[in-house]
Amino acid sequence: MSYDLCLVKQAEKPYFIENIRTGIYSLEELCFYLYNNICLIDESILNEGLCDWIRDELGLTRLYRQLYEQLEKQEGAAFFVLPIFREAGYLSHAEMREFQEKLAKLEVQSDDMKQKLRGDYLVRDHMYARAIGEYRGILKRRNPGKLGTQFYAAVLNNLGAAYAGLFQFEAAAECLRESYELMKTKETLRKYISALPLFLDEKECKKRLDELKADSVLVKSIQEYNAKLFEKPEFAKHLENVHKAEPEKIFDELKEQYCRSTKI
Repeated sequence: MSYDLCLVKQAEKPYFIENIRTGIYSLEELCFYLYNNICLIDESILNEGLCDWIRDELGLTRLYRQLYEQLEKQEGAAFFVLPIFREAGYLSHAEMREFQEKLAKLEVQSDDMKQKLRGDYLVRDHMYARAIGEYRGILKRRNPGKLGTQFYAAVLNNLGAAYAGLFQFEAAAECLRESYELMKTKETLRKYISALPLFLDEKECKKRLDELKADSVLVKSIQEYNAKLFEKPEFAKHLENVHKAEPEKIFDELKEQYCRSTKI
């Protein structure tokens, strides 16, 4: 990036970004969000509320007028976002061109693809409940002939990851099973096999795998691979650090992460 310090005054009242449930206080923070969350640039942030905040809290009347005009013209996200970057001097010319190209490619994607990308970004930021909403919206109007089986298998796989992030392992396993039935990949099967022991006993795990009718040799090799993961030095080191940590501190951190990830 082409800046180090905030050059525009900070706001007394933050602008609340709904997608990540976070308030921002400066134009630079807004630029950081836009640049690093390109798939989350939608009507939840490109709206009159942001324009008013830029005018009232940051005192940037000229930028406010520019952005308000773009909202009325509805020429696309790039015409709205780029003036914000220019005002802050946040990007170099090369970075500005690269960002504009990425945004242009994104805008021609289908609504389902855009929604999946939003979900993927939300999972990355541990906003699992919001990600689940995005993925479920795609699956509700599923049309395999439109985007193909591979796309929906990926959505189900990522939906499983979101459920796992909320410790809802049975729901995660069900999504992974559906994904595997669409696209029988070894990696999806590995994830499914890994999820089952988190909520089932050994007998029930075997029953589920028998019902799936997966290759027994492949299942055995995955189980052996999973077992070896626990023998790796880095895993042992992680367990050692966990045992050394204060239980109250671990609980508070997990509670904070869980509360954040369940916000809708």
